[in-house]
Amino acid sequence: MTLEDTTGSASGDKPGGAPPGTAVPPKDDYLERRALRRGSAGWLLLTGLGVAYVVSGDFAGWNTGLSKGGFGGLAVAMVLMGAMYACLVFALAELSAILPTAGGGYGFARRALGTWGGFLTGTAILIEYILAPAAICIFIGDYVESLGLFGLTSGWPVYLVCFALFIGIHLWGVGEALRFSLIVTAIAVAALVVFAFGAFTDFHVGGLNDIPVDGEAFGATSWLPFGLLGIWAAFPFGMWFFLGVEGVPLAAEEAKDPVRSMPKALAISLGILVLLAVVTFLAATGARGSAIIQTDGNPLVTALQGRGEPTGLSRFVNYAGLAGLVASFFSLIYAGSRQLFALSRAGYLPRFLSLTSRRKSPYLGLLIPGAIGFALAAGTGNGARMLNIAVFGATISYALMALSHIVLRRREPGLHRPYRTPGGTVTSSVAFVLALAALVATFLVDRTAAFMALGVYVIALAYFAFYSRHRLVAGAPEEEFAALAAAEADLARD
Repeated sequence: MTLEDTTGSASGDKPGGAPPGTAVPPKDDYLERRALRRGSAGWLLLTGLGVAYVVSGDFAGWNTGLSKGGFGGLAVAMVLMGAMYACLVFALAELSAILPTAGGGYGFARRALGTWGGFLTGTAILIEYILAPAAICIFIGDYVESLGLFGLTSGWPVYLVCFALFIGIHLWGVGEALRFSLIVTAIAVAALVVFAFGAFTDFHVGGLNDIPVDGEAFGATSWLPFGLLGIWAAFPFGMWFFLGVEGVPLAAEEAKDPVRSMPKALAISLGILVLLAVVTFLAATGARGSAIIQTDGNPLVTALQGRGEPTGLSRFVNYAGLAGLVASFFSLIYAGSRQLFALSRAGYLPRFLSLTSRRKSPYLGLLIPGAIGFALAAGTGNGARMLNIAVFGATISYALMALSHIVLRRREPGLHRPYRTPGGTVTSSVAFVLALAALVATFLVDRTAAFMALGVYVIALAYFAFYSRHRLVAGAPEEEFAALAAAEADLARD
């Protein structure tokens, strides 16, 4: 690596930087040294990636929403959050067909909302995809300890092995990484199907609403034991059935025929996740009761065996739960590295972070977030709080991506759209409103986590305001896309 890789001269910056909000041309080999392996993923691998991002949420975490809203509250929250993700996915399918690059949401917002909008969106996505793997790594450690694997206990050695092993696979190559993810995800999905068959044999309706009613809560009933406000408080946990599926467009630059494969993969993966969410939610609560599993760390296993001895089926689901955690951990590392790669390549973050290896992997974009994630996991051990911070970042990015779709539809109606969102801006408006509601709900669940995320956001914005916005790279795909829009607007005015 040369000094040019880490300074403004790599992009032809003049002393003092370019004017605020403008981009400067890159050197001839700048993008060549920041190239991903194209054509590595077809629609099947992309679909597997979409499911992998999310599948761990079916095994644990969602059940805490029962302690916030009861069965009825979490059910309504799940439906509303499912509607938000469906609307968002349809909007992203259109946007990713317009701009199939590794920037994903940052690229969409960059064209619609300018450099500030692009950075705000990209930073929110990074918060989600750096914090979530750290949290899931802790959960993996807990699973390893509870299963008694090799006599290991949850702690930094397990976390280190997770990050080192799975980042190593990503460094090997994107095709190999996505195929590994697809295999592990298939195991986890098969386990959820087996769980459902086993749990439904012991299903009883009375278990759904067995949480004691809070008589002081407004609108409290047996189905809404914590009242109407409980629905809102359960929003973040309703998201856990779908959190991460929006990351599929981050693989667009490495996909085969992304214009066709990206909308297809997004739609199929969301359909699979909706089916798994409904089946898992009903089977687990009906088999053992909402009151028993509401605070359980392993709700599916508890639903199968209650307080009795482990069975062959419960052991299988327990081991497969570990596979689900690995699938989500592995795929979220991928998503975070691609978002970091795109922001760095365009100059929003230090440019050396987007350098790629001979196998076309952004090695620093994998290693540095991995080191941060490991440090957070080993230093705090608080997976629930880190997930809440990740949800805060996710909701901000959802609102901004939905807004980007609305702005581009209205400002550039003639833009070539190989895929068009059903319902148009009505669909993305629903996603926008629900995302804002979910953002506010994060303060109801964990105010400390929300303010911690805000603190990280403020620091990142200060870096952009005082430094990186003067040093953007004109040759980055997302910047070229936005520059084209500006040029077309100038021609139209002339």
